[in-house]
Amino acid sequence: MSHTGMGSNLVLRIYMALFFAYMFLPLGVMLVAGFSDYSPPSITVWRGGTLRWFSELWADERMWSGLTNSLIIAVAVILLSLPMGLSGALLLSKLGGRAGGVLYAVMVSPLLTPGLIIGISTVIFWRHLGAAAGLVTAILAQSAFIASYAMLMFMARLQRLDNTLQEAALDLGATQAQAFRRITLPFLRPTVVTATVIAFLQSFENYNTTIFSIGGQHTLVTEIGARMRFGMSPMINAIGILFILVTLIGAVIWGVLRQRERKLEDLR
Repeated sequence: MSHTGMGSNLVLRIYMALFFAYMFLPLGVMLVAGFSDYSPPSITVWRGGTLRWFSELWADERMWSGLTNSLIIAVAVILLSLPMGLSGALLLSKLGGRAGGVLYAVMVSPLLTPGLIIGISTVIFWRHLGAAAGLVTAILAQSAFIASYAMLMFMARLQRLDNTLQEAALDLGATQAQAFRRITLPFLRPTVVTATVIAFLQSFENYNTTIFSIGGQHTLVTEIGARMRFGMSPMINAIGILFILVTLIGAVIWGVLRQRERKLEDLR
């Protein structure tokens, strides 16, 4: 191997090491601090290991109510944003020219709008209609931009749909609803699953839009943000550790299911 090749491999290895350190070193620090008996969280000052931060988290009713609100909002956002995103994608796939371009820009614009603007404008709009700020306004505010994510994902999938299948179904006497249910919807099923996961994560971790639209209510993320203003608590690290465990379990389950699905496809 030439000196140039050895040098490039060394640079690549150093870059990869720095990249993974940048990605995972903060998680490692959080894991260690979550089991440290010292408060505020620290890995340089160690007074022994403990699980008391997890027990304090278990007894914190406000954190649990925030988690409940986060789950309620996330499920409602999925139920709203996916149909809106699918409707927009179907409409834009049929339109073309200048009208389609203008409509596309309008429907994507929520992604470019700051979250605080979406949150405040949602509260102001619904206040004039007599609705107080709360979980409902937070759901509506989040759905306004998460639907755009779903729309883009559905549009990317629809570009690979063979339109001749729908035309053949219509020629054979099927209605538009039957063609959509038998052809389009099964074709979009993988994107529906992916969009559901993305919508859930986008809703669950959202702070900027939620904090300005939820009024006197709170979610898990907004509660953590409120407590961070008064200093870092090791209980926050305990929450992070639990999230990591849930994410790893979900990733393992997803990998097993995908592997089984591939095996079934190979057998067919």
